[in-house]
Amino acid sequence: MRSIGVLYLCWAIFAVEGKTMQALEKTGGGEFRETMIRAAPAPEGEGRYPGFSLTAGGVQVPVYACRVSAMPINQVWPGYQRPEEQTEMAGFASWDMTGPVRVEIHAEQPVRSVVVRPHSLGIQPEIHDRTIAFSLQHPRPVTVAVNGPRHVLHLFPNPPETDVPADDTPGLHYFGPGVHRPGKIVLKSGESVYIAAGAVVYGSIHATRAADLKVWGRGILDVSWAKRGQGGGAVRFTDCRNIRIEGIVMRDPDVWCCSLFGCRDAIIDNVKLVGLWRYNADGIDICNSQDVTVRNSFVRSYDDSIVLKGLKWKGGYDDRPIRNIRVSGCTLWCDWGRALEIGAETCAPEFDDIRFVDCDIVHTAHIAMDIQHGDRALIHHVRFDDIRVEMDGEELPPQLQRKQGETYTESQKRKKYLPQLLVIVIRGNFYSKDSERGNVRDILFRNIAIVAPRMPSSSFQGLDAEHTVDGVRLEEFSFNGKPVTSLEALHLSLGKHVTNVTLEHP
Repeated sequence: MRSIGVLYLCWAIFAVEGKTMQALEKTGGGEFRETMIRAAPAPEGEGRYPGFSLTAGGVQVPVYACRVSAMPINQVWPGYQRPEEQTEMAGFASWDMTGPVRVEIHAEQPVRSVVVRPHSLGIQPEIHDRTIAFSLQHPRPVTVAVNGPRHVLHLFPNPPETDVPADDTPGLHYFGPGVHRPGKIVLKSGESVYIAAGAVVYGSIHATRAADLKVWGRGILDVSWAKRGQGGGAVRFTDCRNIRIEGIVMRDPDVWCCSLFGCRDAIIDNVKLVGLWRYNADGIDICNSQDVTVRNSFVRSYDDSIVLKGLKWKGGYDDRPIRNIRVSGCTLWCDWGRALEIGAETCAPEFDDIRFVDCDIVHTAHIAMDIQHGDRALIHHVRFDDIRVEMDGEELPPQLQRKQGETYTESQKRKKYLPQLLVIVIRGNFYSKDSERGNVRDILFRNIAIVAPRMPSSSFQGLDAEHTVDGVRLEEFSFNGKPVTSLEALHLSLGKHVTNVTLEHP
């Protein structure tokens, strides 16, 4: 069997819930390695994205449809929904794999250009007529933009499942292949939800003051059924302990997609968030929570992608710190807000021991990484390490919509616009609830690689003599592969009440 640019042997074994293939894939070193590929068929009646068809290692993989933002215009919590005229359709596909896999995509339109991100993977696709081909060595998400940055295809290769449960497991809400419409699911302690590959569940998952919760699988959790504010996002846990959220795709939340409020001991692993287009549709929000790990995940959010917040509301948890947070191995696409953020709400005693490590920011609108400090917390011991940021100069300037029906207008500034790289600021903002302001201490940005048409700007700003930014270390920055050797070259603006900022390079 001949594939573009590579020979491989394969044979198929059909499983009950999908298709599994063993393949001998040729590696970069010339040897062959056995790979297992498994993809479940889409359930009958579930909408497909018509722009692409896809095989992985010879296995046909269904391409699902999702709605995404087409332009960066947002509005703060209106009583109506965002118009679809500001959006566009895109595609996504998911499968399991154990080793190198040859991906072939057939486009319905003539192919003039293809960009596969993250740039750090070094994928150079082959193009033959309307077929695009490349190899994936490991299960890490990628985006494929054909003929420009619109109507993108999102690919979610997974490691194989190892803990598929029996459908009659006590305390388990089991959703096998097919379409399900349970609406809002409320979990009690010890309960769990499994969404199998090939399942699309139109629902949302909630729990309050519960422990030992698990949500996992390879299927899709979709909240498109809920009007704004009625679904509560895809997954929302409040004052819960011992949480595991793994493997699933979350699509079209009505508000913030995956949220933890006042929680402790949580792992969010290999989740894929896509189809976030509604006003303020954040990706993953970690609020007044401790001991949280987010890893190996993909987020394409409309508003902020992965954000840490301290919130104050009646009966809330603003007495709890945000502490021991680990974000690693994630790929982020932010259509309007910030990709990696602390704030803007910072109502908490402190934000402490926070690490963002080994992440790719493949698109951002406002800012790639920031600390937007508007309340009383002490924010300290924060690390951004091994972060790769891509900007292509095609980003549109974000706009804030102030009334219903207002449309996005592309200004003459577009050609000059580039999102900011780093921002630290202490000041009151629209979301501030504390009367007191806090401080920022001991922040590290290390091994930050920027790929862009020019250096994006950065800025640090304190508030006054009692509320300052003190101790920011910048180490091993590169711009288009070359070391950045000065703050001036980094285009970093230092405002008042900012001290002890240093830049080190090899």
